[in-house]
Amino acid sequence: MRLSLACLKKPILHGYFRSSCSWRVRIAFALKGIEFDQVPVNLIKDGGQQLTDQYKALNSMQQVPAVQIDGITLSQSLAVIQYIEETRPGPRLLPADPKKRAQVRMISDLIASGIQPVQNLYVLQKIGAEKLQWAQHFIQRGFEALEPILKETASKYCVGDEISMADICLVPQVYNAERFKVDVDQFPTIKRLNQTLMKVEAFKGSPLCTSLGH
Repeated sequence: MRLSLACLKKPILHGYFRSSCSWRVRIAFALKGIEFDQVPVNLIKDGGQQLTDQYKALNSMQQVPAVQIDGITLSQSLAVIQYIEETRPGPRLLPADPKKRAQVRMISDLIASGIQPVQNLYVLQKIGAEKLQWAQHFIQRGFEALEPILKETASKYCVGDEISMADICLVPQVYNAERFKVDVDQFPTIKRLNQTLMKVEAFKGSPLCTSLGH
């Protein structure tokens, strides 16, 4: 089968170093062994580079990431992860078993839709002085829901003994919890999984280690 020229180009990740969503994509690329280029989008500098007309043309929601891959642009991290799962070889990011696959998607959505969006930069800027308490409340609430689920699904990793999209979502969210001073010791399963994953090369290092000079 002949590959198009678009498919031969490295993907380009437009992201911010401390963005959970950008970090998820970096982890997924690392797990799949995909080389990619990065274009930094500083969410703070100049009032937020994501708000420019140039970036809006890539991502109309003016959020990160935006990923240019195979001649298309994708703007949601879970969509990017599932696209490379369906188009690239390498370790599976979604289990073959349909029940486990559903559990991975459930955990991923709980984090990506139920926790992270209500404590992201845009929301916290709107909250103002109470932003720390706001972030703590919603991360605490989300982890209280996530912990019993992971007690049921986890073995070595979030779902069984294979790294999946759920693990990719978990690690950046634990980083956020620690950043906003949530006591992760309350959630022993979450803490154990995070410690295990941080020993895997693709997960190593905080976003600050990939700050692209910011």
